[in-house]
Amino acid sequence: MNTPEWLKPGIYGALIGGIFVGVVGFSWGGWMTGGSADKMANAMSRDHVIAALVPVCVDMARTDAQRAEKITAIKEASSFKRKDAVMEAGWATVPGSQTPNKDLAQACIEGLNLDGS
Repeated sequence: MNTPEWLKPGIYGALIGGIFVGVVGFSWGGWMTGGSADKMANAMSRDHVIAALVPVCVDMARTDAQRAEKITAIKEASSFKRKDAVMEAGWATVPGSQTPNKDLAQACIEGLNLDGS
């Protein structure tokens, strides 16, 4: 069987071009795999849910009868222990849940504006 002279360089060119397009697409073109897109979507949804629950946490703190004592305890805690203090106060426990949420506790600290008050 006779193959044309241009076939071998054409195949090599197509192969190298395909590899180049794939590398450039995933490196700079913004392409991503399905797994990466799923991880990104889960992180974004978690962040949006936490942002939506911050007003609930702040409202629970505002209406708590022992607010002053708990705020004092949170302020006296070191910066990396404040999250635990908010969780112990019960303000990071979403209504209907049994356990506090660490991410909500951190966001609630920012929502309470402890350093500004």
